[in-house]
Amino acid sequence: MAEFGCKYCGAKAVVRYGFSPKGEQAWWCKVCERKFIDNDAMPGMRTPTDQVGLALLAFYDGSSLSAIRRQLKQQYGNDPSDPAVYGWITKYSEAAIAKTKNLHPTVSDVWIADETVLNIAGKNVWFWDVMDAKTRFLLASHMSASRGIRDVKALMEDAARRAGKPPRVVITDKLLAYIDGIELTFGADTKHIQSQGFSVQPNTNLIERLHGSIKARTKVMWGLKSIPSAYLFMDGWATHYNFIRPHEGLGDKTPAEKAGLVSPFKNWLDVANEPTKPSEVTFDRMERGGSLLPQARQHVGHSYRRHTFRQRPMPAPSLSKMT
Repeated sequence: MAEFGCKYCGAKAVVRYGFSPKGEQAWWCKVCERKFIDNDAMPGMRTPTDQVGLALLAFYDGSSLSAIRRQLKQQYGNDPSDPAVYGWITKYSEAAIAKTKNLHPTVSDVWIADETVLNIAGKNVWFWDVMDAKTRFLLASHMSASRGIRDVKALMEDAARRAGKPPRVVITDKLLAYIDGIELTFGADTKHIQSQGFSVQPNTNLIERLHGSIKARTKVMWGLKSIPSAYLFMDGWATHYNFIRPHEGLGDKTPAEKAGLVSPFKNWLDVANEPTKPSEVTFDRMERGGSLLPQARQHVGHSYRRHTFRQRPMPAPSLSKMT
């Protein structure tokens, strides 16, 4: 009998059970009758969690899948496939989003909103953000094929739901849709200020810097073939931005820390060390926004229901140019 316990059930009734294809000693549990390798990998996985955590950090810091694989091979002698790395990112992004989506930050009464265009699956798509001016916490994001009042309203509703309150002031650029969209959502109690540019206060320079990061992120996301995939990784990036990446302008704190939140994890390694379950990704936001749902329903590989779809393993994107 081995001194360590089973990865799956913790029982110490384990015996040797041959070797893995890589020559590692395999073990078999007499209690749950499962086979496993005694390493730092989570049950059902071959790669240790420290490597998975490194891959997630590198991905959301802007590295391509090819660059991540090269780093793992050089540093650990591990050469996972592109679909394997893509699967880690999908699985643990969902886990991180699920752990943080119901946390409500303490934010100021001044928010900044802006929009930028991204290229998803060869099509231009508008990506909207609302950020708290004081904590830099990213309150909400929204994707749409247009820049209309309905999109602004959906964005503001999501932000208010996350903050638990309406803002006193919303600063935007001069897009006309903001005028009616903000008033329809919050009424006359919320003041809408249109920025006059970077040289005049108040301005949208914080959100513009955020979009610079997002545009850099899309350079390694260009191969995504569906709107659901784009939502997942953009929400994963927002989680990375709010809860994991420290900001120099906040005294090396994360926006979540600045907003008084106690994060359920400190880094991607903590996320990878937690057991995960099959995900249930909600489509409430897409149902409200509506403009991208028809394209999303055309994606092969997802089973849609009225309000949710169960995530199946997503096919890895085309990687021939992701270097």
